[in-house]
Amino acid sequence: MDARHLPLPRTGGFTLIEVLVAMTIMAIVAMMSWQGVDGIVRARAASQQRLEQVLRVSSVLAQWEQDLDNAQDSGVLPSAMAFDGASMRVSRRVPGGMQMVVWSLRGGTWLRWAGPVVTTASELQQNWMSSQQFLGSEVGQLRTLTGLSDWQVYYYRGNAWTNAQSSADPTQPNNGQPNPPSGITTPLPQGVRLVLSFGEGSGFSGNVTRDVTIGPQ
Repeated sequence: MDARHLPLPRTGGFTLIEVLVAMTIMAIVAMMSWQGVDGIVRARAASQQRLEQVLRVSSVLAQWEQDLDNAQDSGVLPSAMAFDGASMRVSRRVPGGMQMVVWSLRGGTWLRWAGPVVTTASELQQNWMSSQQFLGSEVGQLRTLTGLSDWQVYYYRGNAWTNAQSSADPTQPNNGQPNPPSGITTPLPQGVRLVLSFGEGSGFSGNVTRDVTIGPQ
């Protein structure tokens, strides 16, 4: 047999097709691995954001509860609490005197404002009147929560919950009136229920409800 027609011995290595196939498989595996890692990172970031949101809501509601726990009937204001649908005003006792606190929902943001500490009846009455004109741009107001679509406040009196905008102690002659006659004050309710409604994109769905028991004065 002519040596020129003998098959050549195969050398080591891969053919071009084998290399291309291997590279394609490696690219697919790398893409799948990256997608898996990216999914884990995204899930972790979402969980962390959710946790921070829950902690934020819990912290804000703790402040709300503290304000109501310290609500004080001064005897010189129509009521220690007043809710008009947009703002909730509370007169509370603090070290050194009394203070007006306003919680208000403006443009989807829940604001809290605390006025100066006062020691006289006239100063407290003046702060009460000023708080009725709360605009949300006052110095010292804090943005507590965002993404809210609505909120409601209910009072617990006489073994029943009633809307704070229309409820008053039925034993009082000024039932249903926002400003009782001089010298007559509406007593604090036995409990206050807060219902916060979150809008789309806020990270929450549905409502958050918090009940606060008001102790005897």
